[in-house]
Amino acid sequence: MPTEADIARLRLVRTEGVGPITWRRLLDRYRSPAEALSALPGLAQAGGKASPPMTPSISDAKREFAQTAKLGGRLIFMGDPDYPPLLAQLDDAPPVIAVLGDVALLALPAIAIVGGRNASAAGLRLAETLAEDLAAVVTVVSGLARGIDGIAHTAAMRTGRTVAAIAGGLDVPYPAENTNLQRLIAERGAVITEATPGTQPQARHFPRRNRLIAGLSLGVLVVEAARRSGSLITARIAQELGREVFAVPGSPLDPRARGGNDLIREGAILTETADDVLDNLSGFGALFPARRTQPEIDDEASCVSEHVNQLEDPPGLDQARSQVVALLSPTPVKVDDLVRRCQLSPAAVLAVLLELELAGRVETLPGNRFALLTNAGS
Repeated sequence: MPTEADIARLRLVRTEGVGPITWRRLLDRYRSPAEALSALPGLAQAGGKASPPMTPSISDAKREFAQTAKLGGRLIFMGDPDYPPLLAQLDDAPPVIAVLGDVALLALPAIAIVGGRNASAAGLRLAETLAEDLAAVVTVVSGLARGIDGIAHTAAMRTGRTVAAIAGGLDVPYPAENTNLQRLIAERGAVITEATPGTQPQARHFPRRNRLIAGLSLGVLVVEAARRSGSLITARIAQELGREVFAVPGSPLDPRARGGNDLIREGAILTETADDVLDNLSGFGALFPARRTQPEIDDEASCVSEHVNQLEDPPGLDQARSQVVALLSPTPVKVDDLVRRCQLSPAAVLAVLLELELAGRVETLPGNRFALLTNAGS
């Protein structure tokens, strides 16, 4: 059974306008998820939103816990002992993930294998060999798509374990042809998603799925990817995270190889065998950064006095509101730049940005950057 604190945490995660970065900032400021929930209407109003953010009810949160458990899965929050340590290092790491299968796999060294859905026979054969060889040493992560992803999962289960990151709910296998494969992965490995049960995958969900793939892995290996493909998005995310990027070279005459060839030109490690990957991950155990933790959540009655100062508005907030809004534009800007130009305290600037995001007027981006949403209404 979920605790009251877990229910409050989930309600905060699912609240309108509360993204991964905002969720952490709310808990940093208020410490208790219940206190953060109580503060949301006032924060959104101060940011210019006429109505309070839509927040799931306690019954809604309990239902999601129950649905996930009925599927055989569980919800893991950032800061929980079983939250994947590498994933926690993302600036926009998901506050909660749903996992079906062996949760312990998420803490083990992993390599992602991704590639095209319409892969060539040669590409599929090479992905199969690479996945088999790598899975004997590390966990293989992929996205359960047609083509390279599916072959990588299937081959990895012959010699080791695999993790599938999916875009929809745990109960919505996609594509439908991989329904049995997802079931096998859940039995022998793990399936992970940010989505709630019943969520049908849509185009906007797949970049988040790609972020999970890169975030769980020490490196990403690309086997056949066209330019502007989802596989390249995953590789770019890995690069931004400082993870290794590997690519299998292909014929310049084949459009399916152009994305991988471009990656190699940009510095990705040319890969022909599993040893090309493993040799560049020697001592990978030391590559796990320190685990990011979530502020400790105490019982509500025992922590009120501790939070009194957290609940007070920082000095200079009224002045900061007008200055911060005037400096923001659709071009992302770092918080440090806003603080320098406003000549106000970081606490005041961050408080205004929190209000604006909850009002739907700004977007929070990785790298502690913020951008004004030009089409935001009240």
